[in-house]
Amino acid sequence: MRQTVSFCDDWLFHQGDIQVEVPLLKTALYLEAKAERRRCGPAARGYLDSPNAYNDQGLITHETWNTVTLPHDYIITQEPKPDNNDTLGFFHYENAWYRKHFSLDAALEGKKIRLYFEGAGVHATVYVNGCYLYTNRCGYNSFEVDISDVVTFDQENVVAVFIDASSEHEGWWYEGAGIYRPVWLEICDAVSVDRYGVYVHPEKQANGAWYVPVDTTLRNDSKSVVNAEVETRLISPDGAVIASATATQEIPAYDHATLKQGFSVEAPALWDVDSPVLYTTETKVLLDGEPVDQQKNRFGFRTIRYDASEGFFLNDRHVIIKGVCCHQDYGLTGKAVPERVQRYRLTLLKEMGANGYRTSHYPQHAYSMDCMDELGFLVMDETRWFETTPEGLAQLEMLIKRDRNHPSVVLWSVGNEEPLHITDAGRRITERMTAEVHRWDRTRPVTTAVSHSPSIAKAMEAVEVIGVNYNIESFDGLHEKYPDKPFVSTENCATGTTRGWYRADCPSRGFIYGYDRDTNKSFLSRERTWKYFMERPWVAGGYQWAGIEHRGETVWPRLCSQSGALDLFLQKKDAFYQNQSLWTEKPMLHLMPHWNWNGFEGEEILVRAYTNCDRVELFLNGVSQGVRQIERYGHADWQVAYQPGRLTAKGWKNGALVCEEAVETTGAPVALRLTLNTPGTKADGKDVAVLTCDCVDSEGRHVPTASPMVHFNANGLGQVTGTGSSVCDHNPVTCPDRRMYAGLVAVLVRAGTTAGKLKVYAEAEGLRSAMVEIILA
Repeated sequence: MRQTVSFCDDWLFHQGDIQVEVPLLKTALYLEAKAERRRCGPAARGYLDSPNAYNDQGLITHETWNTVTLPHDYIITQEPKPDNNDTLGFFHYENAWYRKHFSLDAALEGKKIRLYFEGAGVHATVYVNGCYLYTNRCGYNSFEVDISDVVTFDQENVVAVFIDASSEHEGWWYEGAGIYRPVWLEICDAVSVDRYGVYVHPEKQANGAWYVPVDTTLRNDSKSVVNAEVETRLISPDGAVIASATATQEIPAYDHATLKQGFSVEAPALWDVDSPVLYTTETKVLLDGEPVDQQKNRFGFRTIRYDASEGFFLNDRHVIIKGVCCHQDYGLTGKAVPERVQRYRLTLLKEMGANGYRTSHYPQHAYSMDCMDELGFLVMDETRWFETTPEGLAQLEMLIKRDRNHPSVVLWSVGNEEPLHITDAGRRITERMTAEVHRWDRTRPVTTAVSHSPSIAKAMEAVEVIGVNYNIESFDGLHEKYPDKPFVSTENCATGTTRGWYRADCPSRGFIYGYDRDTNKSFLSRERTWKYFMERPWVAGGYQWAGIEHRGETVWPRLCSQSGALDLFLQKKDAFYQNQSLWTEKPMLHLMPHWNWNGFEGEEILVRAYTNCDRVELFLNGVSQGVRQIERYGHADWQVAYQPGRLTAKGWKNGALVCEEAVETTGAPVALRLTLNTPGTKADGKDVAVLTCDCVDSEGRHVPTASPMVHFNANGLGQVTGTGSSVCDHNPVTCPDRRMYAGLVAVLVRAGTTAGKLKVYAEAEGLRSAMVEIILA
């Protein structure tokens, strides 16, 4: 039976190239022209990689090898420098080596042994026991390495991975580098389910019942033809078996075969954005009556339909896609994002009112895809390379096969902002990639995100759903040109704002005015963009740039793009609440800015309310500042002469008072406060907790302008691994001391392996310290 074991612990890591001289004599070249290609250097089996001063034989090395745990991004620990590339985050990208020693029990001889890398980049080359096995040239796709033929069972094995992060880059954003997603050791029998081998694609029948085809691709890694028996069961959310079937499939030697089964299901619970119900298939493979493999895959019952006149339908219900585009990195860990952080950021986006997510611009973490199934997102799933090379098509195949069982995926994207989109070459590439998508999945349409002259782009002839980045002035003309094609805004807005900055743009500080506005003719305000979509029922909705700030695409001294509704460290910006006002119906009201403007008495300050109410009245110290009638998707503004006190807004809807919001002038900060954002941390040495530190005044009120230097520590049950506040703070994120900006600091704590009370402390000169307890199970 299949065994899948985490392969993330006890890796040895060396940052930087290791020079290996070309030998002058024949013998070395002769030996390295064989299967065991590396007899010297860091890919060689016996290479000295001890993290100590010397190894058991007393040999020493002048290289630095450290023990690390995966996932691991070795770029993020640096201090950014202005002489490094701006769009890559102002970091220096260099190559690195990873090595791991491991042993295999002799009882496993004859089994198929594979390594599964969920993601390593920028480019990764894998050796085992000196034998070259694989080079992966995309830092975003997952890949398998079969090591069965070269491992030994009577002595230690060594896997070596070379990371090339300097010779070529794949994007115009922070790329990070390293083995930044999990690695798994898989041990299987010679006959097993193939990688991504179970494909479940439910079909709703005319009578309302469902037919569930299940295609199971088996692999036979033996030298004999075999007849495999496959048992498939469909399991409901409560664990009940609702259908089952058994069939036999012949598989040629060293080959694959696909077995097709089908099931009828009456009245299943549907997967929806508001009630994301998931079912499971359980697949068991048997040879001569004995089980040799078993796995589970989740799926959902739902229908999707894009209409050229009326937009998008989920389960025959009209749904507007209220989506965001997101890169996968996190401000405190780079590309190596802990699972708890992945779920937390998606939960925040859902709270904001988003129901859509675009994986811009590459396959993202498998765990995030699972979370989006569970939380109810409508995913536009995108491949990295717009090309029809064998390598590019293989990467596309990996994306489709890995993600096609996810009910959250409703649209495939084969490209983003390609200059070739406007040419016949772009049309041909789109046609070929669309055909490749439908080779592996015919249940979802294909788009490509066009930004270059979309009105004349030849790629539009080949897509099944028109996808346009920005360029909203082209929408009407494109709809007239392609009246039978559905339409979605694949990227929009890109309106930059800095959390907590309410003055004019200040390039020298790196801060951008915090109010929604048109940045230029392409990057339009959130309000203007959403109103435009809502006036056109044939627009299925859109994916806003961006849900979360990401490193790179910036100018010094700022370290990240400012278009996110959540900042680089997952703090809510005013744009978060504006999106709530656009995308949710539960009455809400958000006031900006804060009301701590000491020294500005009598100066007029722009006060804005983001709300989904139809009328708002503003009061300063009980005195009305006026009533504003608000059109749907609009906002309210007042110019208010500053005086200390309490600013209160009351919101009405259909004549009824439904919500109230206030900001007030606070006193000076007197104490720190720590808040745990992600309860449930486990004592497994890998799980994390996200916390927020702020300051309060003598009345316990949050002080939005506080800026102390805060020092963070933890007891022996965990470790502070990251802190962040200002997007212009150039101290490495691994530093446990952080200057607070705009009243908030984000803190990341990694748990140890001992259950108990993990205590986190925050201290600052002149302020009362704070402590929070995290119960580790």
